[in-house]
Amino acid sequence: MSLRHRPTTARERGELHAPSRETYNIIPIHDLLAEHPSLRFPEVRAAAAALRVVGDLRKPPFVEWTARMDLMDWLGVVFGFQTDNVRNQRENLVLHLANSQMRLQPPPRHPDGLDRTVLRRFRKKLLHNYTTWCSFIGVRCHVIISHHNRHQTDAVLGLRRELLYVALYLLIWGESANLRFAPECLCYIFHHMAMELNKVLDDHIDDMTGMPFWPSFSGDCAFLKSVVMPIYKTIKAEVESSKNGTKPHSAWRNYDDINEYFWSKRCFKSLKWPLDATSNFFDSTPKIRRVGKTGFVEQRSFWNVFRSFDRLWVLLFLFLQAAIIVAWNDTNYPWQVLEKRDVQVELLTIFISWAGLRLLQSVLDWSTQYSLVSRETMWLLVRLSLKTAVALTWTVLFSVFYALIWRQKNADRFWSSAANERIVTFLKVVFVFVIPELLALVLFIVPWIRNWLEELNLGIVHLMTWWFYSKIFVGRGVREGLVDNVKYTIFWIVVLSSKFIFSYFLQIKPLVDPTRALLQLNDAQYNWHEFFGSTNRMAVVMLWLPVVLVYLMDLQIWYSMYSSLVGASVGLFSHLGEIRNIDQLRLRFQFFASAMQFNLRPEEQLLSPKATLVKKLRDAVHRLKLRYGLGRPYNKIESSQVEATWFALIWNEIILSFREEDLISDREVELLELPPNCWNIRVIRWPCFLLCNELLLALSQANELSDAPDRWLWLKICKSEYRRCAVIEAYDSIKYVLFRVVKHGTEEKSIVTRLFEEIDESIENQKVTDLFKLRVLPKIHGKLITLLENLMDPDRKVYRIVNILQALYELCVRELPTVKRTTAQLSQLGLAPVSLDAEKELLFVDAVDIPNPEDVFFYKQIRRVHTILTSRDPMHNVPKNLEARRRLAFFSNSLFMNIPHAPSVEKMMAFSVLTPYYDEEVMYRQEMLRAENEDGISTLFYLQKIYDDEWRNFLERMRREGLEDENDIWTKKVRDLRLWASYRGQTLSRTVRGMMYYYRALKMLSFLDSASEMDIRMGSQRMSEACDPFYFNNDWNSTTQSASVQEFNTMANGINPLLKGHEDGSAMMKFTYVVACQVYGQHKAKGDHRAEEILFLMKNNEALRVAYVDEVHLGRDEVEYYSVLVKYDRQLQREVEIYRIRLPGPLKLGEGKPENQNHSIIFTRGDALQTIDMNQDNYFEEALKMRNLLEEFKTYHGIRRPTILGVREIVFTGSVSSLAWFMSAQETSFVTLGQRVLANPLKVRMHYGHPDVFDRFWFMPRGGISKASKVINISEDIFAGFNCTLRGGNVTHHEYIQVGKGRDVGLNQISMFEAKVASGNGEQALSRDVYRLGHRLDFFRMLSFFYTTVGYYFNTMMIVLTVFAFLWGRLYLALSGVEKVAKDRSSSNKALGTILNQQFIIQLGVFTALPMILENSLEHGFLPAVWDFITMQLELASFFYTFSMGTRTHFFGRTILHGGAKYRATGRGFVVEHKKFAENYRLYARTHFIKAIELGIILLVYASHSPLAKESFVYILMTISSWFLVVSWIISPFLFNPSGFDWLKTVYDFDDFMNWIWAKGGLFTKADQSWQTWWNEEQDHLRTTGLWGKLLEIVLDLRFFFFQYGIVYQLDIVGKSTSIAVYLASWAFLIVAVGIYITIIYAQKRFAVKQHIYYRVVQLSVIGLTVLVMVMLLKFTGLTFSDMVTSLLAFIPTGWGLISIAQVLKPFLQSTVVWDTVVSVARLYDMIFGLIVMAPVALLSWLPGFQNMQARILFNEAFSRGLQISIILSGKKST
Repeated sequence: MSLRHRPTTARERGELHAPSRETYNIIPIHDLLAEHPSLRFPEVRAAAAALRVVGDLRKPPFVEWTARMDLMDWLGVVFGFQTDNVRNQRENLVLHLANSQMRLQPPPRHPDGLDRTVLRRFRKKLLHNYTTWCSFIGVRCHVIISHHNRHQTDAVLGLRRELLYVALYLLIWGESANLRFAPECLCYIFHHMAMELNKVLDDHIDDMTGMPFWPSFSGDCAFLKSVVMPIYKTIKAEVESSKNGTKPHSAWRNYDDINEYFWSKRCFKSLKWPLDATSNFFDSTPKIRRVGKTGFVEQRSFWNVFRSFDRLWVLLFLFLQAAIIVAWNDTNYPWQVLEKRDVQVELLTIFISWAGLRLLQSVLDWSTQYSLVSRETMWLLVRLSLKTAVALTWTVLFSVFYALIWRQKNADRFWSSAANERIVTFLKVVFVFVIPELLALVLFIVPWIRNWLEELNLGIVHLMTWWFYSKIFVGRGVREGLVDNVKYTIFWIVVLSSKFIFSYFLQIKPLVDPTRALLQLNDAQYNWHEFFGSTNRMAVVMLWLPVVLVYLMDLQIWYSMYSSLVGASVGLFSHLGEIRNIDQLRLRFQFFASAMQFNLRPEEQLLSPKATLVKKLRDAVHRLKLRYGLGRPYNKIESSQVEATWFALIWNEIILSFREEDLISDREVELLELPPNCWNIRVIRWPCFLLCNELLLALSQANELSDAPDRWLWLKICKSEYRRCAVIEAYDSIKYVLFRVVKHGTEEKSIVTRLFEEIDESIENQKVTDLFKLRVLPKIHGKLITLLENLMDPDRKVYRIVNILQALYELCVRELPTVKRTTAQLSQLGLAPVSLDAEKELLFVDAVDIPNPEDVFFYKQIRRVHTILTSRDPMHNVPKNLEARRRLAFFSNSLFMNIPHAPSVEKMMAFSVLTPYYDEEVMYRQEMLRAENEDGISTLFYLQKIYDDEWRNFLERMRREGLEDENDIWTKKVRDLRLWASYRGQTLSRTVRGMMYYYRALKMLSFLDSASEMDIRMGSQRMSEACDPFYFNNDWNSTTQSASVQEFNTMANGINPLLKGHEDGSAMMKFTYVVACQVYGQHKAKGDHRAEEILFLMKNNEALRVAYVDEVHLGRDEVEYYSVLVKYDRQLQREVEIYRIRLPGPLKLGEGKPENQNHSIIFTRGDALQTIDMNQDNYFEEALKMRNLLEEFKTYHGIRRPTILGVREIVFTGSVSSLAWFMSAQETSFVTLGQRVLANPLKVRMHYGHPDVFDRFWFMPRGGISKASKVINISEDIFAGFNCTLRGGNVTHHEYIQVGKGRDVGLNQISMFEAKVASGNGEQALSRDVYRLGHRLDFFRMLSFFYTTVGYYFNTMMIVLTVFAFLWGRLYLALSGVEKVAKDRSSSNKALGTILNQQFIIQLGVFTALPMILENSLEHGFLPAVWDFITMQLELASFFYTFSMGTRTHFFGRTILHGGAKYRATGRGFVVEHKKFAENYRLYARTHFIKAIELGIILLVYASHSPLAKESFVYILMTISSWFLVVSWIISPFLFNPSGFDWLKTVYDFDDFMNWIWAKGGLFTKADQSWQTWWNEEQDHLRTTGLWGKLLEIVLDLRFFFFQYGIVYQLDIVGKSTSIAVYLASWAFLIVAVGIYITIIYAQKRFAVKQHIYYRVVQLSVIGLTVLVMVMLLKFTGLTFSDMVTSLLAFIPTGWGLISIAQVLKPFLQSTVVWDTVVSVARLYDMIFGLIVMAPVALLSWLPGFQNMQARILFNEAFSRGLQISIILSGKKST
């Protein structure tokens, strides 16, 4: 970056206020007389005026005070805040107060003055966390407010004081930078600054100087330098000491540790005020004497899952123990066993186990939290010690009393009264033990009492709870209300009952007899040396291990099943999926207008702000009528032209947005739009696609009922509302057309008028069928069609029109009437000319006046009438685009759901949208679109085929805008082309377009709110007459050739021409969009194309603001950092800087994304904040409902109002490929059904990510919208939900509004995303938030929380571990010989047959697909859902989901053990290129391939040594799911890889892989260039892991030695010996093999280059000697060729185990000669593994036709969208 000078601030220029030159953000508060639409609101002026009441405040010395300065300026000068911080927060405060006063009900008496109620509510909300903090730590709150101001002067002073407190907190928050992640640290700062403010306001005298008191620091950036920087530098020093997060979490303080230091009074003693730089809190203190971890210590261990959720594991273990005790006594039903006193007493052992588990918990607490103990926290030491001692005491006590029971019984030899007395004594001890649990149960039943007690902050309460919980500021009062309690309690009772019944009867009880059978095999002969005697206990362990693992994890499956059913039920009652497609929308469209009026049109505000019971009941009845079409609500719309036009304006704007997005064509717009009422048409002019074919059906009915009474015919027509409207509109339109075409004042005009009068009279008298022959109507219909076609004809031949009119006249006058009339009679009736000679002169010859071609509105209506008259197609495929159909169906369905009423724009809650952006694509560049991959396929070509219809619509739009030749698009319309492509990718431009729909919607709604009936009626008519629709078919181009470009632009702007100008101000006050482009300043300095593209977005979006971090280099390595906000000034026609706020240092200390959000959040506005990722999209029709959504903040959901509104997502990338579809289906069920159940009834929904809407001022003083500590908060979004729940917030979920979301579409991208999420969950398991939620939530909410966050990943890992345990257990039984003995001695084979059940229990995981099926059934119908599921299986979705399970398992487990979690950029691009084998191997070798090979070897060894394997059917049943896992883990990366089975590419991939394997590494060599570099990087997690992680890794690696141990005893050369010497001797062969390999490698290095002949001699000698030895062994010993093959299966795993252990011990081995051998052998192993994986790929590539089948599987969904896959894969583009 270029060297720049530090920018001068306004303060340094002596311009605290320079209103004439000051750039403003939203409203020009500095100049209230300026011409700005927002200043028309009196509330804005009132808020700004309240800030100007400086009055008699003491003026700061050494600063020139001007009349324009206000309270914010005063605070800025007094406390040394930055000028732009003051300006920023001034606007923030004024906007909020103004918006709040606008919403005030009833309205204030004096709108020009700030209402005190508004300020008081805001102050209470903003400072609630501070006042709670003061109460918690026991200090006096320094917010002093007098509530009894009798005099007006006192009231003004009180208002000013309250304003000063609020403004002070906002200024502190706005300049605190990274300290905003430590909310209680801000409380500490505010506490002391408020104290100093009080002293200034109360004119205190400084004790030291005897002068009036002034704060302890002031001047330029005084607050930043004196307060923020010392704490910031401490945080920075801690982060730097973590070595980029690689050191253990326990070795350094993160943001939470810094914050929790302020949860006790010791912060006052240590830090003091002003901050004491010598305090041991700051980085100035040496690390060894500095304050350490605070509140919690994160330790890497799987024990964290037990520590955090100990109540769950206690339940599972105790039930398992009880079930085994009951099942061991063989009875049919468990309750029969309980009648036995022996069993009753045995069940008492569960209390010993319970106490033991408590002892384990206390030991774990000790082992993980010991570092918290210090001189200041000695009571923690006391509590940990006492808990351990008490738990040990209970364990011993229970054991002693239990032993006494049996001693007494054995002494008496029966259950005597003395023995029973011992039992009673034991139960009394138990009662004392469970007293805390009983108390917890009582408080669970009455949760409000517990909440009240926890929030009391009384010493007695803390004393009573000290034993159970540490005194922490969060996690208090988090219990839900009684109704919610009952709901989720019933849910979990059902789930747990099902799980325990299943576990007892199908898991535990069936294993009792096999266990007895194994234990009774006392004389079983083992095939090897058995270390555990002949009791078969190890075999029993192997038998029970997979069963126990399944028992521990299958609650996840039961939860998944029941949550799916409950979620589907909740969705059903929420009326989701009632309108699933366009056909159902057509049926209910007539009620759609009323539903839109009811939900989107504001009601008249009542004086009472609360809805009465009568009003709620009336609304419910009205919704019921709308939902089921009762009472014909559309009649009201039809009778009111204003309401119909209101609906038409919104509907047409939605259709216009579809056209702008190129989802529909010009022709489809004509069919979909709802034209305004004109031509005196008496009915609603429904869109054409609803009326098509209706008129022809009416004609057919008229023909059938031509002799029936009028009433019968009309009733039949009116059965269809659309048919009735089509008939009336066609009649009224034809009447208008004829009146318009026939000249006024002519005799023909009077004849036409008289003819219609006669028809109208017959209709009114219900004499139509009596007076007219309805069978003539088809002829008239045909002539009318011809007339309209001639009018639309560019030539418009008058004589043709005259002939048609004459023919129509003859039909209507001569043939249509039932009674024929003479010419004289017709003349008498006015139906024949009087002045013309009927026999010589023709009618209409000189009476036709064709409207001017420039009258585009007339010809548009002509086309509509022509469509109604001619269309025989019911148009079920309008619109054709699947996305457009889906969006219309969802939007229409949402308006029939339970959605809050929309307030007016003026009275709605203001909100902001915040999007973090780093350096992703803003827009696709031209060269990126044209660049071709190795198959000759460009990104643009790919998009053209995927979005074929949208590409045609785009070209149609470009031709309308002047493009003549499609080939010129790269020169004339390149910007439009780039935007079109970017809007179909996951780019910033797509996100910005979507979010700016909010602004567009608010402007339109603001106009409709304030417009009068005349404005709406005349405005709509003016818009229709002013412009020709650009929506026309190519056949009609000539009709509107003369329309001007300006007319096109007018239509393209939609409702914009009707706006009066003030709508911009209303929208800007209610909506702000900030994109946090962190490195935008660097992009500008480098001239990066992304800077230009971001500027383009600002230029085209008025409400868009860009925040970035600017680095200003001052020389001598000094750098200043600034948060900068910029916008595009339309007057100056350039980018302008609005605010520049200095930061204490570099922005990024923790995770980058939350830091980026944090620095830009100060520029957001409003009550709510929606967080949007840059791979998201929004839709105009959904933006219309944002007002309704924000009203949810005012509604109680349970016992609390929401603090986070969860919003539904729709994945828009599902159509790109089959993989994208699988990911979309999985994600959709998670973000819809899953989140729905979590919110209701389970009440544990967290902020799992975007696009949730935050209560901005609730989160502002509580740490913000995410957490940012390095590594531990890598999944930063979810921690906002954790923080919200712990601090008493409420998270809801709402499905009547949706936001688009892009997901990764390629397997490698998806795997990296899964890796990031799984790693993030691994870190969550270690976090204090999860620990506290696990202990502070009630039992059932804790279960919900566990099984939907950490538990999901933990149980996924357990499924994989179960497969490994099952196969290792089977291998043990087979190789040991126990399986054979048991099989021979068991006639029923029950001992082993029962184990087969466990394999099928593992396969119960298929029920995890249930959420997907049920959600699709709910929203799309049952049959489509089943068909989709079958299609997914045919496209091998099971392979993908099984493969993803392996990814999650690997990264979750590795993260908990060793760490290594990091952000993984997935690219978010389109996958159109083939990934090389070496790249796939690098990515999946450790995660999938090696594990699959291990399982494959186990299965092969088991097949060759198990007696059960001889029975093929039994073997297949037992191992089929394991083989499926092996195949899916090996083949999936190639199955879902474009051209994955292309033979030529496979050959090239093999060469590339071998080159990569043998390439030499170097200092600057990357992992994709050399195997050795990659191999070293794969061991990074072992370098940073702790001692326990390394030990566990070594223990796990020891399993590979079992192959050798088990197999060597099976060799023929052994001769059935079971001596341990056999195993020890086998190591000699391994040592010899290693020696041979080392010899060859040494010879290669020593002689291969200069003395090659020596190298060959050594090779020959070694090979010859080896062969000689083998021959001798074959000849003179029992060694066979089968032994040699089998030995490979024994020694290869042993070698891999040695290499794995050597990697753990690398620090000790790296400097020895052994390490080179380890590296060399590891390279050989990876080469072998690669060849094993490539073998099936090569075979499938060689098979003919498999490549085409694979392409079909991969791109099947794209096929249905018109993708020519054969062209894409061959690269043969059509020219």
